[in-house]
Amino acid sequence: MLNLSIIILKLNQKKLTSKNKRQKNLIKTLETFFVFKVSMLYICSLIMKEKILNTSNELFLTYGFKSVTMDDIAEKLAISKKTIYTYYKTKSDLVRACVLEIFNEVSNGIDCICSIEKNPINELFEVKNFILNHLKHEKSSPLFQLKKHYNKFFQELQKKQFEVMSECVQENLNRGIKDGIYRKEIDVDFISRIYFSGVTMIKDIELFPKGIENMQALQTEYLEYHLRAIATKKGIKILEKALKNDI
Repeated sequence: MLNLSIIILKLNQKKLTSKNKRQKNLIKTLETFFVFKVSMLYICSLIMKEKILNTSNELFLTYGFKSVTMDDIAEKLAISKKTIYTYYKTKSDLVRACVLEIFNEVSNGIDCICSIEKNPINELFEVKNFILNHLKHEKSSPLFQLKKHYNKFFQELQKKQFEVMSECVQENLNRGIKDGIYRKEIDVDFISRIYFSGVTMIKDIELFPKGIENMQALQTEYLEYHLRAIATKKGIKILEKALKNDI
């Protein structure tokens, strides 16, 4: 009788163990499914946020930061404004995110161009053309609109731009002096600051209305003005060739 009781007890224990294993496996399966679902939701959320950012950038650069509304962005994406506000609480938040995204993309592009260490004059022409192409030739005067309607973001952007451009331009100037393309007596720090000020100033369409119709021509004129002031005879020859190729 005792042996039978022991056998029954062992069978019950085996059943419980088997049941526990099934429960554990079920829990693990549910946990895996939950993690997968959360991961997919997170990925979808990131994709949507990036999609909103990219589309907003496209519209802002084409029509201007002030002109484009949240309704325009929602319509372009075929989503509701509520979806946009899930990721960006206000239009100002979206504008700032777009400005920083554009800045990072342009900065990375400039770094790639400068890392090649081309002829210093040709390098500046390539940087100019890269920025113009990336900003859609600034047809909507995005920086001017940013300064006028979102001045806080403009000031933040300008500070970041100066940090990046200052290093890039000073390196360009020092290399140009070493190669005999720029005059050796120029003040590198002063020239880099003047160049940055000029590049920023000519984007003010109230001061330079020509930029509305042809920002590329205006920037080329300014770049020529800058280079003729610092170039040696050797540099002038390279500049004139670069101007012909830039047409």
